[in-house]
Amino acid sequence: MTLRIDISGLPPERLRFAASPLAELTAMLHVLAEPGHHPKLAGWAADVWARMRPELAERLREAEFLWRSSRADFLVPARPRPTLAEELDDVDRIDDETYVTAALITTCGSNRVHFTAPSPLTDTTARDRAMNLAQARGTLQETFAERLLADPAAVRARVRHTLEQCAEAFFDATWTRVAPQLAADLRMRHDLRQRHGIGAALASISDALTLTPDGDHLIVDKLQDNATTARHTGITFLPSVFGRPHLVAIHAPGRPPVVQYPVADADPPKPVTLETVTLRLEALAHPVRLRLLRTLARGPHTTGELAHAWELTPPEVSRHLAVLRRAGLLTTQRHGRHVRYSVNLPDLTALGADLLTAVLR
Repeated sequence: MTLRIDISGLPPERLRFAASPLAELTAMLHVLAEPGHHPKLAGWAADVWARMRPELAERLREAEFLWRSSRADFLVPARPRPTLAEELDDVDRIDDETYVTAALITTCGSNRVHFTAPSPLTDTTARDRAMNLAQARGTLQETFAERLLADPAAVRARVRHTLEQCAEAFFDATWTRVAPQLAADLRMRHDLRQRHGIGAALASISDALTLTPDGDHLIVDKLQDNATTARHTGITFLPSVFGRPHLVAIHAPGRPPVVQYPVADADPPKPVTLETVTLRLEALAHPVRLRLLRTLARGPHTTGELAHAWELTPPEVSRHLAVLRRAGLLTTQRHGRHVRYSVNLPDLTALGADLLTAVLR
């Protein structure tokens, strides 16, 4: 499953790398809402919650749908500014229909197909659909959606004030600390781009981000099958200290796609692709292969030994072993004319973590 972004014919200057205070604040808010996704930042999150005024904590829980499961478009700018205040001013310039649509997508757990046209601000049927989706998500979501549709100006002002309070409470101090890391990451990407081209700069971001051989499409390894274009809008890449392990891809018709990626790690673990994880899960979804693994986990065996142990024919065992090998779950050793199979214990042990990483990415 991938997101495919068309960048054919895009001038180099339209592939932008920049830091965004608002996008980084949004990443921090996601950590506060879902600390389980970010175990290395759990201590930071606990400290922020402990120091936070009750009023601000209530405001964050009230609006957390804008950044918890997915990110509202307007919180991840395609054209970043140097300061949070400037980016919030840009958000204020968005018309109500665009703002409400982006907010409802995250609040209702929906996708862009549901809120294309007509607008839920002006059309009763679209409004009822939005409210039904919000109700299915819970009371808080329903209340937020109801207030947003009834008085978008008031909700927008309240959300901005909440983000400004976050700046005073924790963001400004944290931004001062992480801004040099973001700047260093941008310098590294710029250097790679100058020396080796855009392909090298993109490849350095993540193994989950690749260019097609013709250079016309950017492939993002995400748990979705979708396509968008950056040919007329350009595309923006935003480094994030608080984003790991997420590779956030924001796209909407007429809006430049945005990819928010974790800053370079000194010793980054190589992510296992969703395709590999799927292959391994499918390999394990067969009772005979599970029996063979049970035996192999206790020590190396030949095809003949496995066939004898489970009363199967050698060709049948060979077929199952081939599936497990293609999935990378077995290793082999040759002893004369005999081939012994063993379980790849590290990769099998890591499968749960690899699955979670692929899903969260």
